[in-house]
Amino acid sequence: MKEFALDDRLANDSVFVEITGLCEVRLMKDRRWPWLVLVPRRPGMSEVFELTPLDRILLTFETDKVGSALKTLTGAAKINVGALGNIVRQLHVHVIARSEGDANWPGPVWGYGKAEPYSDEDMNSLIAKLRETLSQ
Repeated sequence: MKEFALDDRLANDSVFVEITGLCEVRLMKDRRWPWLVLVPRRPGMSEVFELTPLDRILLTFETDKVGSALKTLTGAAKINVGALGNIVRQLHVHVIARSEGDANWPGPVWGYGKAEPYSDEDMNSLIAKLRETLSQ
């Protein structure tokens, strides 16, 4: 049986936040939007429907939990959720906090401009707040 391994592009574009049960939660390295990625720790998955019924329920629960945490922390006007996978085939779900006036509002985040890195201090602070909020 294959072991779970994180896609190299996801590993390079994000940092580990925590494991929520089914998923590894990662913060995208782009401070323009508070943007998390949930990666189900199941090898060989590229589509939600490939998960077992129980894993699909867990993914929905964990996506809701992460979205709620982002909304609480950021006061975002909208939480965008999407599982595209056209470039990175490994199953992953994007959860993005959007606010009026943010970069490219109300348009999509994909392909817009160039990623702006967090300072180490800001990234570590956000990760700590996310972990605290997700543990509640």
